[in-house]
Amino acid sequence: MYLDRATGWCEGVRHCPSPNFNERPDGEISLLVIHNISLPPGQFGTGRVQQFFQNCLPCGEHPFFAEIAELRVSAHFLIERDGTITQFVSCLDRAWHAGVSRFGEREGCNDFSLGIELEGTDFQPYSEAQYGALIELCRLLQRAYPAITSERICGHSDIAPGRKTDPGPAFDWLRLRAAAITC
Repeated sequence: MYLDRATGWCEGVRHCPSPNFNERPDGEISLLVIHNISLPPGQFGTGRVQQFFQNCLPCGEHPFFAEIAELRVSAHFLIERDGTITQFVSCLDRAWHAGVSRFGEREGCNDFSLGIELEGTDFQPYSEAQYGALIELCRLLQRAYPAITSERICGHSDIAPGRKTDPGPAFDWLRLRAAAITC
């Protein structure tokens, strides 16, 4: 896997461009936010996350889809249960993953963060393949963007407490911090 710093796109991963992004106001990349997602909730490998980030979710297929169909969201990356990484938005652009958020004294984390979605739920263990892919991706992003220090890797729950709970108690933060944050 290789990150083209000129374009912000990773080579060696699947690309599935989302229309849900815009320009970063200052170009700063200094925070990494870990999320989880599954569509329908608790189901994996459906391809619906990719459709959701491309505004193509089949609303009539599941009651939950009708509830979220009008949302316009994205993340920079998705890591599926088998470790497959898909990139939706260039790292140089602002993906719409954090929503109303705060890190330290700064609001609007989308402005300066990268978002990684793990296919999963708060309470189901993540797969070995996901941890392997996540660690490799974190190392790559930290090398490319040195402002992403170990203290600046967090969960969605950390930047939107009370509103978001992901990646949840099933996520092994000690494992990530021990393995990925060694740059």
